[in-house]
Amino acid sequence: MSKREVIHLSEVVGALSFALDITEGQPVGHSLRCCWIGMHVGMRLGLPPAELSDLYYTLLLKDIGCSSNAARICQLYLVDDLSFKGAYKVVDNKLPEILRFLVANTARRSGFVERLQTLVHIARNGGEISRELIETRCQRGAEIARSMRFSEAVAQGILDLDEHWDGSGQPLGLKGQEISLFGRIALLAQVVDVFFMRGGGEAALAEVRERSGRWFDPQLVAFVEEMERDKGFWSAMLANDLPERVIALEPKALTRAVDEDYLDDIAAGFAQVVDAKSPFTAGHSDRVALFTDLIAEELGYAPERRRWLKRAALLHDIGKLGVSNSVLDKNGKPDEQEWAEIKRHPELGRVILSKIAAFRDTARIAGDHHERLDGRGYPHGIADAAIDRDTRIVTVADIFDALTADRPYRKAMPVSVAFGIMEKDCGSAIDPEIFAALQRGFARLEDVAEPVDEQAA
Repeated sequence: MSKREVIHLSEVVGALSFALDITEGQPVGHSLRCCWIGMHVGMRLGLPPAELSDLYYTLLLKDIGCSSNAARICQLYLVDDLSFKGAYKVVDNKLPEILRFLVANTARRSGFVERLQTLVHIARNGGEISRELIETRCQRGAEIARSMRFSEAVAQGILDLDEHWDGSGQPLGLKGQEISLFGRIALLAQVVDVFFMRGGGEAALAEVRERSGRWFDPQLVAFVEEMERDKGFWSAMLANDLPERVIALEPKALTRAVDEDYLDDIAAGFAQVVDAKSPFTAGHSDRVALFTDLIAEELGYAPERRRWLKRAALLHDIGKLGVSNSVLDKNGKPDEQEWAEIKRHPELGRVILSKIAAFRDTARIAGDHHERLDGRGYPHGIADAAIDRDTRIVTVADIFDALTADRPYRKAMPVSVAFGIMEKDCGSAIDPEIFAALQRGFARLEDVAEPVDEQAA
């Protein structure tokens, strides 16, 4: 990073929130619009700058734990998690409405018997299932927010996102002011945006009025109602410059600059979001970053360049947030449509990272890490000269981890077997020089580990 270049946290988190919108099945800009709505509520409340700053990041990061229940949703409801989540956002917690939603969305592609069994199981255990899914998402989101240096007030707002004013929410059934203020504002902003995008400002106001006193703090609903005739407030949510408008809402005296250490923490935090999406990718991004650094060290990369490359490796699979777990976790060969969905994830990763100034130079690695030297990779089928060395390193690290970790369709392979498979692909899929560096790195690790084992014995 240039000494003259200042990167602000609001720019990084605001751009990364695009990835959260995708995995939550929401229209692009959902998190930004929620921030716009919620911050106006906070300002009308007269919150001091420090609280407005925490509210700002609560609103942008409210869905940061959303990937952690995706696999479970697919398993329980036999659905595409992305469309299921998107559709569920408009459902009230009234029993007839929930039942209509479940009948319309559960196990739609399954046979009659399997679908019936699934619906019966959900009917018998619906309350516990709902609590489990929400608790997983909220707790995981709070943990990730803390790891990214956000305050406990931000973490608590994320934890309380699905609690309702009348005590009918989840996971703890908190009531009234037991629910953190930031959680109350974030839920209200979320529902306003969901119904605004479906039917405009009038539809959004009608919905929150109907849920006032049940889902929402009536005082907060009143603040939203005050904006009913403010055309500028509503039109801003569809404006092309919404990202800039949202950045301007952060209290100026508390604007947070991001240094290299903080960028590492942000990259690691979003790697957790990606890896939480599937039980088969738990720790994948961290391991790819580790193997990437091992290779880079063997190749003589300077420390700062290694640091940058590790960050790129942590974010290389961010596009997988846009792939349904019904595809990612499938126990068997993907069909043509599913394979097409898988092949889109590198380009989606490129698009997400290209939006973020601090990570823009890592976008090509996310976009090209499934390309092959012989031109038979994806998504664009580029070959040899078009694939840079940094990308080749992450590709080798990614392939090695894929072979040596459990997958839905097979168990993890021993390192020696993985090396044998990779050696056959040298020159066609992977770079021989980089593969040799990986082997040397592992040999060096084994040399270090042997004396330690002998001392332990």
